Amino acid sequence: MTENSKPSPKGEIRGGLRSPWAWVPSLYFAEGIPYLMVMTIAAIMYKRLGLNNDEIALYTSWLYLPWVIKPLWSPIVDMFKSKRWWIVVMEFVVGVTIAGVALTIRAPQFVQYTMAFFWLMAFSSATHDIAADGFYMIGLNSNQQSLFVGIRSTFYRISMIAGQGLTLILAGTLEKNLADEPLAWTYTMGIVAVVFIAIFLYHAVALPRVEDRQRAAGYGAFLSVFKEFFTKPGVWIAIVFMLLYRFPEALLTKIAPLFLIDGADAGGLQLSTEAVGIAQGTVGVVGLTIGGILGGIAASRGGLKQWLWPMVWAITLPDLIYVVLSIMLPQNIILISSAIFIEQFGYGFGFTAYMLFMLYFCQDSGKNQTSHYAICTGFMALSMMLPGMVAGYLQQWLGYTAFFILVMVCCLLTVAVARIVKIDPSFGKKEN
Repeated sequence: MTENSKPSPKGEIRGGLRSPWAWVPSLYFAEGIPYLMVMTIAAIMYKRLGLNNDEIALYTSWLYLPWVIKPLWSPIVDMFKSKRWWIVVMEFVVGVTIAGVALTIRAPQFVQYTMAFFWLMAFSSATHDIAADGFYMIGLNSNQQSLFVGIRSTFYRISMIAGQGLTLILAGTLEKNLADEPLAWTYTMGIVAVVFIAIFLYHAVALPRVEDRQRAAGYGAFLSVFKEFFTKPGVWIAIVFMLLYRFPEALLTKIAPLFLIDGADAGGLQLSTEAVGIAQGTVGVVGLTIGGILGGIAASRGGLKQWLWPMVWAITLPDLIYVVLSIMLPQNIILISSAIFIEQFGYGFGFTAYMLFMLYFCQDSGKNQTSHYAICTGFMALSMMLPGMVAGYLQQWLGYTAFFILVMVCCLLTVAVARIVKIDPSFGKKEN
């Protein structure tokens, strides 16, 4: 056996090792696309097709559910077939469901049909996440895992710009040229489906065939993981933190893009789909990315405990920008984009505390650390799902300005839960 064909510590790759550059970037680019389709693009599409804000927020918030319950079926991915098989099959299903959305947009009962496809897309995307992260661990040795962790994050961020920014710019351009919004979104979703099917075909060939020798021990051991998680010291305070730290942002995230699109008579900024793609899908994502990077650098130098309160203020105070926008109703796209950049930068910086807290809470879980982190991500999804379900009703009842003021009031919840958590001052701090 040559050195280039040695198996990794966790798995064996038949036919020699393929360079991780051939599949890690594309795998995590593919991971981001369907998530953005169901979490962001669906809401904007329904808005352009005439649905009310309360309906949009309720329907699309339910799409978080597969990520909420993802830990419950993760053993199935371990117990049956290979991670590669799950990745390829789920990518095929995602491509088909995006095409299904495209083909049913002009149907008489398009909401029911498209939501059914978005549900399948969400379930497939959550399953793809499980398989992709597992494949990353068994397909790379420890040195490669460390080397490519930044690469996978970068390409996931690139997928956010492509899936949110470029998709909306394409849809907006087609809306203008075709003067037929359902047809424009049919073409948009059709093009995204073709792109994703191309990714599926590429991965069917490019992904190395990893033989995973580790299988789940069964649901008895699986249930013991949950028992251990819910008996950890401080677990209920941790759960409260995970559910409420992002409560204001969960309300804001569902309504902000609808506010950008809504007409002036409804109190919105009346931006075109293309302008939303530029302001929120591109400039906003850049702000989110820079904020996250700087948050990670700051926490690595001073530790989570030292940076917790600056991050609390970063994730809460910039929400005031939407109160100002709803009062002033500016029309200058540069001003609007700059405001969104600041709010998303603050969110990216402040969200670092949330991610680090989940790592901190799971650090002493031993062999169950990965499983406990997966449970935390379920609570993370639930923290966005529940507030999002009522956000549309609150906005319809209060109007945009009062709703955004309510978001600012809810920031007190973020402050409250930050006060009750206890964090070791040494966690996350760079060792001297």
